[in-house]
Amino acid sequence: MDTPEYSITTRGLNLWYGQFQALVDVSLDIPARRITALIGPSGCGKTTLLRCFNRLNERLGYVTTHGEIRVLGRNIYDPDVSLIELRKAVGMVFQRPNPLPLSVYENLVFGLRVHHRRHALRRAVLDAAVEQALREVGLWDDLKDRLDTPAPRLQLEQQQKLCIARLLPLKPQVILMDEPCSALDVNGTRAIEELLFALREHYTLVVVTHNMAQARRASDECIFMLLGRVIEHRRTEDLFLNPRQPQTAEYIEGRYG
Repeated sequence: MDTPEYSITTRGLNLWYGQFQALVDVSLDIPARRITALIGPSGCGKTTLLRCFNRLNERLGYVTTHGEIRVLGRNIYDPDVSLIELRKAVGMVFQRPNPLPLSVYENLVFGLRVHHRRHALRRAVLDAAVEQALREVGLWDDLKDRLDTPAPRLQLEQQQKLCIARLLPLKPQVILMDEPCSALDVNGTRAIEELLFALREHYTLVVVTHNMAQARRASDECIFMLLGRVIEHRRTEDLFLNPRQPQTAEYIEGRYG
């Protein structure tokens, strides 16, 4: 099957937290197998928009959403869309590493076991999934002899890579990342950025970041947001070198935010 040009599209997307409107008429197209960065000052709606793509905002009872979101060609608000299947296809990585208080191995097979409760998977199947996931994030050589190690004992960089690897056995097509390097040092940040470029060969990546240098280094496209609106969406190089909107220029030049 051919990969669609866009993994995510929105049209007229509006979202309210109670009476406060956090997203205003957001319409955009996020290309497949690219790294798209969401940038903008705190409170501009970046994380809210990110969490729309797997309907995570709806865990809050006071959120109202209007408009259309299509992920992998499907309107995710269609009544026959399964949230479980949506969140398998659209994985999420959070600001701080959040490995389960289990071994490295059990972290990696946790999702498979949850989604195959009725049919126990053979150990060989689980072993293969663990190895493949760790190889994809560059941890196999480091952890292949430490699979019984409690995951929270790993270094922070390894924990964050493990959290990414934990998604992969479920075969997602989109991976959402909310400030994935905010808890890491310079070396850890570099390692995660290098991993992003490796992952985009197979996955669509959408990354929220406050770090302008990181957005410029580690994305193919940038979406600049302000006060809940998309102000500008362009190739990263074009947005930073020749912004079309004055608000974009002011932000990337550090005049506010």
